[in-house]
Amino acid sequence: MTVQNQLAPEVATLLIAEFFQQSAGQWLSERRYYTLPAGTTKEVVSHLSIRFLPQGSPELIHLAQLHHLAADQVLTSGAEVEWASEDSVSQRSQSAGLTLFGALGNLLYRDRGFATPKPVTAGFSFTNAQTLCLRTEYNGSVFEEELKLIGSRYRTRQTIISYAGEQKMIGQYLEKRLA
Repeated sequence: MTVQNQLAPEVATLLIAEFFQQSAGQWLSERRYYTLPAGTTKEVVSHLSIRFLPQGSPELIHLAQLHHLAADQVLTSGAEVEWASEDSVSQRSQSAGLTLFGALGNLLYRDRGFATPKPVTAGFSFTNAQTLCLRTEYNGSVFEEELKLIGSRYRTRQTIISYAGEQKMIGQYLEKRLA
């Protein structure tokens, strides 16, 4: 899932905006995490609310400020993702929160990372218009992710988390649109 192909900025801008727009809505995410090398498995259910953010929205302006972007570096589109997760077996709450995504060129800016509350960036590419690939690196870890829209009602995701060159976790997700 390594992000390889750099898209022309105009193409990247159009594809990521369309992907965010198609992802907007309410989703049920069924997740399975495999810890490596032991192979222990954890299952989680998350409720996602995704909102498209057009260029100039207050959330994108705030995100650009978090990343100390210059005034002429305007995030072209983005998404606000709110989630609440629970363990599938015990039904205990796992996490809840909200995160912002904004695109500029071939970079995706986030207000927080998977394992850090600090702002991070990810390189992105598309294998086709429905398949977004991300690569995020920080604190010695690499997060490679593929999100695939399947029609208008489903998404799949796969995340591979590596540390110091060794794969530590694989996350696989099936997301079903609720609204």
